[in-house]
Amino acid sequence: MPTRHDDAICIRVWDWSETSQTVSLFCREIGIVRGLAKGAKRDDARFSGGFELLTRGQAGVIVKSGDAMATLTSWDLAEVYPAARASLPAFYCAMGMLDVVQALIRDHDPHSSLYDALVASLRRIDGLADSAAALVQMLWSSLEECGYRPELERDVRTGEPLGEAPQLVFDARLGGFSSRRGEPGDDAWRARSTTLETLRTIAQEGAPGLTVEASVRAGKLLGAYVRELSGGRLNAVHSAWEAVLRAAS
Repeated sequence: MPTRHDDAICIRVWDWSETSQTVSLFCREIGIVRGLAKGAKRDDARFSGGFELLTRGQAGVIVKSGDAMATLTSWDLAEVYPAARASLPAFYCAMGMLDVVQALIRDHDPHSSLYDALVASLRRIDGLADSAAALVQMLWSSLEECGYRPELERDVRTGEPLGEAPQLVFDARLGGFSSRRGEPGDDAWRARSTTLETLRTIAQEGAPGLTVEASVRAGKLLGAYVRELSGGRLNAVHSAWEAVLRAAS
């Protein structure tokens, strides 16, 4: 099988043996690849000294037909994100981004736009507010890229334009907001109109200048939506918002 070379971000890594590693890479053109890097921890290996989470590089990959485990032949480190390790909130925000990718993207399913969004979000991590906003942006980009962009203009239960009600509900089943609350037992989530406005801003302009409070409110809702869609737990996303709130208090 030919070796393919692709830009990639290391999203998970395990020690396979004293010298080898099992790695999960999010590649720009190939998608998520899980593979074995034999001898990755040897001093003379062709793996830039081994793989590490939250690093970007050029990967050599042999994807075998019908084989879930690829073979990794090379790794040339290109970029690290030191700000993601400068504080606990920043680290959890970065790890939350990786959680979202793994929750929504299937193996070998390429999403080059989402890869670019992840790189941009990791580069944006800095202080508390920027780190929180970067995670919100990644949550939004992931939902949009995967076809789950929340409806922000029309009531998903009535089809009418959303009104000015201070309290709304978010219906994960229908993928958007509504001003109409259901009957007892309705599992829609309560949401503030200010959260809707924050998401509209993100949809139109990205997430520049968001306050920590706005990022946390919008991020918790989007994280819950991703969790509902994927059935995953998104532990790092939850930990990120907890760490951000503790640091902001």
